[in-house]
Amino acid sequence: MPSRSPNKSVWLLSLAAWIGTYVAARYSVELAPVGSALRVLIALAPLVPTVLVLWLIWRGVRSMDELHRRVQFEALAVAFPLCLVLLWVLGLLELAIDLDKSNWSYRHVWAMVPMFYAIGLALAWRRYK
Repeated sequence: MPSRSPNKSVWLLSLAAWIGTYVAARYSVELAPVGSALRVLIALAPLVPTVLVLWLIWRGVRSMDELHRRVQFEALAVAFPLCLVLLWVLGLLELAIDLDKSNWSYRHVWAMVPMFYAIGLALAWRRYK
């Protein structure tokens, strides 16, 4: 049975498109007039490459053996609750104090999600080694 995992060039192109459209949208959205449809289109531009990368990840996981799938599942089982805790703590703190938007906005907090996943991955691999 041939592997259904995407090849490296597809991964690299998809990641480059994802990162490129995100960076371009991040820095150009503020140049468009406030409230304009163009601003919304720029903000949504990274959506298609993001969905493509998620689809490639899903395909990659489906092509893994049972152990690797289990490790990925356990990593997500750690990362998802950590993300929820982060979001509700920040939500409650925002009610209690003024959080600095330059450090605690959605533009910054999302970067903690891969860190939580890496923690979960490390814990899962430690268990199965």
